[in-house]
Amino acid sequence: MSSIIQLLPDHVANQIAAGEVVQRPASVVKELLENAVDAKATDIKLIIKDAGKSLIQVIDNGVGMSITDSRLCFERHATSKIRHAEDLFSLHTKGFRGEALASIAAIAHVEMKTKQEQDELGTHIIIEGSKFVSQEPSVLPKGTSFSVKNLFFNIPARRNFLKSDTVEQRYIVDEFQRVAMAHPNIHFTMYHNGSDMFNLPISNFRQRIVNIFSGKTNEKLVPAKEETEIVNLHGFIGKPEFAKKNRGEQFFFVNNRFIKSGYLHHAVM
Repeated sequence: MSSIIQLLPDHVANQIAAGEVVQRPASVVKELLENAVDAKATDIKLIIKDAGKSLIQVIDNGVGMSITDSRLCFERHATSKIRHAEDLFSLHTKGFRGEALASIAAIAHVEMKTKQEQDELGTHIIIEGSKFVSQEPSVLPKGTSFSVKNLFFNIPARRNFLKSDTVEQRYIVDEFQRVAMAHPNIHFTMYHNGSDMFNLPISNFRQRIVNIFSGKTNEKLVPAKEETEIVNLHGFIGKPEFAKKNRGEQFFFVNNRFIKSGYLHHAVM
């Protein structure tokens, strides 16, 4: 009897992995923004068209990548964040699995431009559905620009599951706000269909919250701080008279990463 178990081709494995990493345009936004933060950027731009279905672009002024790294970053389980299994217990970056870029490239048209400060020329790469279309040297500014076009172009069933532009845009704004809130030391801007949605200059934590939610947010905030041997806690809580019945504006961060915790949410409520 012939063997029936076989290894999946890389492009199929990447599409399956993409189903775990990329549920919707907001998933791509999260991964790319976090990569830009990890690249030590001080200025990050997010450009969206048609709620991310046509275009998601993230431009940063971070450290950029070498020619070798710019090619390797699209391989599955390729990561600069960990070297040994023990590293998983002392993570100080956003991503570490090395699946995000390979997954995104498997289900979209991707264009990446990247350059390190010390290099004369950067690298310009185009990938469509995991296939490298071109790679060439190019005159570029320091940092990385990542464009993701036509998301799920080769998986129409997944594209059909996306909600309306209004709903998908809300998910994107949520992800943008979570990353921007955790990093007031970075200048964030966001554009949707050519319109300026957010312009968040470098500031302190309190001012970043006010800039995101605008209105009379500042007068609603009460600083909270607690330091113990186990954990250091700091942030802001709202005054009782401004309390809401839902958890929509509750945000918890651990080591500058947004988390959801039913236990913590319930405690605050």
